[in-house]
Formats: sequence, C-alpha cells, structure tokens
Amino acid sequence: SQNRSGVLHKFKGILFSTMSSEELLNSLDSFDAREDDVFLVSYPKSDLVEGTHWIAEVIENIPNARLTLTSPIEFGDISKFEELKMVSKQRVIPTHLSYDMLPMKIKITKCSYKVIYVVRNPKDTAVSLYHYYRDNPNLPPTATWAEFLELFLRGDVVYGSWFDHVLSWEDHKNDENVLIIFYEEMKKDVSKTIKEITAFLGIHVSDSEINKIAWKTSFSEMKNNAARENYDVNHTICALTSNRNLVFRKGAVGDWINYFTSKQKRVFDELFTEKMKHSELARHFE
Repeated sequence: SQNRSGVLHKFKGILFSTMSSEELLNSLDSFDAREDDVFLVSYPKSDLVEGTHWIAEVIENIPNARLTLTSPIEFGDISKFEELKMVSKQRVIPTHLSYDMLPMKIKITKCSYKVIYVVRNPKDTAVSLYHYYRDNPNLPPTATWAEFLELFLRGDVVYGSWFDHVLSWEDHKNDENVLIIFYEEMKKDVSKTIKEITAFLGIHVSDSEINKIAWKTSFSEMKNNAARENYDVNHTICALTSNRNLVFRKGAVGDWINYFTSKQKRVFDELFTEKMKHSELARHFE
C-alpha cells in the first residue's frame, strides 16, 4: 500500500487527520456560533458516520424545516469559517470533536443551539474504525486487527480515546440542549428516533410525515444514493473523507464477535469496567 505515514498530526495530545489543519483547530474558539445551530456529533468511524449521515438525511427531509447540512467544522483550513458564514439557512454542523474541543462560544453561552450526539457499542466501534483505517487513504494503514485494537485501547487513534470522548459528552447529557442517541436503538426503531429528533428540534411533524421520512431515509435507500451523490461535498459528514462510499459499510450490530478473541474481549472488558465505572451510558453496552 502507498506510504501514508504523513496523514496524521497531534493537536493538544490528540491525533487528527491532516484534513483538519492545525491552523483551523487552533482557531476553533473564534468560531461564531449562531443561536439556532444544530451540531451533529459522533466519535469517528464508518458505520457511526452512516448513523449521523442518516440523521442529517432525516433533518433535511423534515417538511418546512429550513435546515441545511454543512461540512464538518474541523474539515479543511481556516477558510472554513468564511464558508460557514455564507450559509443563510439554519445550519446543521457535523463534527467528531469531543466536548472539550468545541468552540468556546458554544460552551460558554449554552444558548439555544442544539447538539445531537450519537454513540455506539465500543466493540463494534473498534471493528468499524479498523476497517475505516484500512480503506481510507487519509488514515495510516494498520497491519493487523490485533495491532489496531491496541492503538484503539490506548487512544492512539484519530480523535483520541473512545472512552474519553463518550465521557466528555456524557458530562452534558442532562443539558437541555443535548440529545444522546444510541446507534443500536436507532437501527431498531427508526420512527421512534425520528420522533425524538423532531421533538428535540422543536418541530412538529405528523405521524404520517414521520413514516414518510422513515421510508425515504431507510439505510438501503441511502446506500443506493451514496454512489450517486459521491461528488456532493455538502454531504460530507465525516471530517476524514468526502468519499461517501467509504462511509457505508454493513453497519451490523454485534459484528465485533467475529473479530475479538476471548483474550481480547477480556482485556477490553477490563478497561471498559475501569474507565466507565461511573458512566450511566455504559450500562447500555453491558
């Protein structure tokens, strides 16, 4: 495979793709958030990106909602803020940033902007990120699953430790402007999730409209559209690639069982127990 070692850099101790310039990361605090901004947040990896992708698609299909999807806030260089300023509609801004790295204005004002955070079983997340590392030219290749898992457990992967990321957002789960959605529950009951999202955004949508949105945004439909829309930079949900074909893997719940040896599972579970002992969210994954 081509030499891809130069594709990551560290910022404040956390690995980022060079698609997020240091200058942009350094300037995040100067970002001018608007009161009606909606941030769509997830830890990075293909299927979860598919999940946030689906939510973006849902939001764009809400009748009469003047919402528009931007590309991720940390994707690109310093011209990003000018680009975001030009968006006249209400912005839906994707990001993989942990809470701590959010622009200062958002953390201080806690005004009426809203955050939807999508979280998924960490074992499935690890498997998915492993595939993402292998397929995405913007990430360094990793030789084996075992080697990758060690990096994942150490937090030596893009956007740092899954555990720290989830805990940073969990600290804000009771903020009224934060909605936490579980990937597994979203896959299980699409209409219920759409109801949750529209209620959270304060948009009234009838049951028949919810069913229509559910049908229009079904995962198989989106997969078919992915290839067609691959050139549309506005549909970049992931700060690591604008290639939508990389975003859609099979997204199976519980796929981790085909990768983890019993020893790997034990090591993972020990770390999980230690890191997440005070976490309420963690109970969803036990």
